[in-house]
Parts: sequence; structure tokens; C-alpha cells
Amino acid sequence: MIKLLIAEDQEIIRQSLEIMLSNKPGIDIVGSAENGKEVLKLVKKVLPDVILMDIRMPEMDGVQCIEMIKDAWPQIKIIVLTTFDDDEYVFNALKNGASGYLLKGISVKELVEAIRIVHGGGALINPNIAVKVFKFFSQMANADYIVNVTKNAMEDLSKNELKIIQFIGMGMSNKEITEKLRFSEGTIRNYISNILSKLNLRDRTQIAIYAVQSGLTIKKVGD
Repeated sequence: MIKLLIAEDQEIIRQSLEIMLSNKPGIDIVGSAENGKEVLKLVKKVLPDVILMDIRMPEMDGVQCIEMIKDAWPQIKIIVLTTFDDDEYVFNALKNGASGYLLKGISVKELVEAIRIVHGGGALINPNIAVKVFKFFSQMANADYIVNVTKNAMEDLSKNELKIIQFIGMGMSNKEITEKLRFSEGTIRNYISNILSKLNLRDRTQIAIYAVQSGLTIKKVGD
């Protein structure tokens, strides 16, 4: 059962999400909040597996809230669900550790699938902002945000792991990587877990930034 917390400042949207998701198999709504400070209090109390997070909320916005949650509870997965596809919101949410960034207006079926994918270790980005995601990875790689990986750690990676790092750096989802490598999504998730462990990285975003910084996104793996 996936323990889900909903963070949304507009009451009618918050209640609608609760109604639409409450009867979906495998999902248990453990709380809802209208601002970032409320979210932090609830997280301590109910320890959700996944949080649906709005970006613009009073008292503490979603970006700051994501940073604090991922710092204290890195295992919690966060999906940004918002009407805003502004570059700054996208970049900061992903930089702080969000696993998904979706625009409001997607279907309930798509939202439920997103919750399950993120809970399983995947990432999901709305197709409308996929280009911005790659732009974000590139900007972060060229800025002061440095992801350090030792040479020995890199030498410990298999060819398939290197390919997956490359694809993540190109902004691909687990489903897209599955189609490229012809592996199951479960296998891809296992590979990503191994990569994080071997490289001592926090999350998928750090993998992507490292891929760009190291030049893996423009190299032919195996050369």
C-alpha cells in the first residue's frame, strides 16, 4: 500500500484529489495539507511514501518544502503537481530532489500511474517540459553545482549501467530506457539503485547532472 500525502493550497483541488484517489487500489491517503509548514508537520507524523506537492503555497512554498523533506527523509518520493511550467520552478524542484514534475490537467489514470512509477523508484516528467529538464541538467552541469564521482567508482560500472546513466542524462524516463535496452522496468530500477550505490549519489537528478558534466550524454558508450 502506497501512503500518499497531498499538499495543495486550494481547498477545492485538494478535496478533488482526495476524492479521486481515495478509492484507487494500492493507494492510502494518509493526510492533506494547505501549506509547506503543515506538510512538514504531517510528514513527521505519518511518514508518507509519496507526496503530491503543489509549488505555490502560502507560508512555505513547495520548492523550499521539497528541499527540507529530502534532507530529512531522503526516502520519501515527491511529485510536483502544478499549473506552472516556469523554468525556475522546474529547475529548483528537480534540483531539490523531486522525482516527478507534472502539470495539472493530466487524467486520474495518468496521475495514479505516476504515483506508482515514482514509488517504485522511477521518475516522471510531463512531456511538455521534457526539453526544459534536459536544459536544466545542462545548466546545472555548467554551474557551480558539482557532482563528484571517483575514477574507481566509474571503473566499477558495467556497460549497461553506463548506458543507463547516459539515457538519464538525456532526460529519458524509465519507460523510455526500457524500450531502448529491452529490459523490464524492474530491471532498470535495480540498475539505477546499483548506480546510486556505486557512485554514492543521492538521487536520479544527481545521476543526470553527472552524465552531462562527464560528457557521457555525447559519448558512445563502449568506446
